[in-house]
Amino acid sequence: MARRRKRKSRRRQEGRRILEHVPQYSIESGEEKPVTAARKFIQAENIAPPALLLVKRNEHTTDRYFWAEKGLFGAQYVEENHFLFPSLRTLEAPVGSEPVAVASR
Repeated sequence: MARRRKRKSRRRQEGRRILEHVPQYSIESGEEKPVTAARKFIQAENIAPPALLLVKRNEHTTDRYFWAEKGLFGAQYVEENHFLFPSLRTLEAPVGSEPVAVASR
């Protein structure tokens, strides 16, 4: 039996492209839970939103969190719902593309 490919969500791909332009921080969780480590790191470093935190849980697993004005969110949720976050709207517009003027007669 042939395996079917998983369909890639366009909305999620667009969100992933937008998140590439956000500052990223890589940390290790140590003995704490990953979300607790992320919150303590944000507090200690006084990180301003928006930011993406990559928290290494162990040698195989890395959790991704998005630090927004409204709190800490899972990065996958933000990729799928990037339009809900005002800080990402400025990054949404494609860089270098200007609106094309159409001449009407």
